[in-house]
Amino acid sequence: MKYARRITVAVMAAALTAAGPALPTAAADTTDAASLPALLESMGPSPAGANNLDCVPSPEHPRPVVLVHGTRMDMTSSWAVAAPQLADLGYCVYALNYGGIRSLVDPGLMIWGVGSIEESAKQLGEFVDAVRAHTGADRVDLVGHSQGGPVSRQYLRFEGGADPADPARNEVDKLVMLGATNHGTTFNGMQQLYSLFARLGLGNQEWATERVAQMVFGIAGRQQLIGSRVLARLNSGTETLPGIDYTSIATRQDTVATPPENAFLQPGADSIVHNVWVEDVCPTSPADHLALLELPESLHLVKSALDPHYAETVPAPCTAPPAG
Repeated sequence: MKYARRITVAVMAAALTAAGPALPTAAADTTDAASLPALLESMGPSPAGANNLDCVPSPEHPRPVVLVHGTRMDMTSSWAVAAPQLADLGYCVYALNYGGIRSLVDPGLMIWGVGSIEESAKQLGEFVDAVRAHTGADRVDLVGHSQGGPVSRQYLRFEGGADPADPARNEVDKLVMLGATNHGTTFNGMQQLYSLFARLGLGNQEWATERVAQMVFGIAGRQQLIGSRVLARLNSGTETLPGIDYTSIATRQDTVATPPENAFLQPGADSIVHNVWVEDVCPTSPADHLALLELPESLHLVKSALDPHYAETVPAPCTAPPAG
């Protein structure tokens, strides 16, 4: 589908745009890590409905919602549909750009979501701390698309987002994911291309292997390949943490996060996991990887995960399949 073709082209374009040296992102640039306005000012435009600094969490929705985009995406392209819809429901909605690397083709252009997952998780943690400080909320809810799933989980496990010893100290209540690359992806077969490079001899020298992998996939793209060191560490022992409510939404038609069932998590002790196929709600949904960000059925699942009462009062809308 058209969404899958767009993302495939974007991944291939990483060979030209994402191979340069990492630059400080918004979180690293600010001199006041607790200042949400300073962080947002250095991230560029926000999507409608997001980053309203005057928003006050309501008793109905006491936790701000933080939106976490995917690889080579940004907050405006990812959340143009979801952010205003969530704001209209009364949520305080915040979104960030993370993982920035400057384009080699256009040095004035920052490509987001291609830096290392470990560093991106630290940036997410700083942003969440700033949102909590600005709003006075004890916890937030996270919604992550694609790489936004592993980045959010990396933050929870390794960057202070959750406290397994005392879940009452968790900074996050719910994590909702769309097409997340939790157990890695082949990028619809592109992993085989990297394997070919290795068989041709480029894998004989570690520096060459790393350089080729970075040029083809970007740093974060390489880290999302099935079997990567980052994902192995993230999923070791337990995939979930106590006190966190996880929802992973996937579509069987995903041709980017492949195989799509790799999005799903196994629940650990004292955590809740909901693994949901879009097709379970709308059997003929045309949702693919990027369409998860905008189709009413997938966004209905996000809203229902954030607020279970929503599903009780609003029926799931279903997009008609393409004619023919």
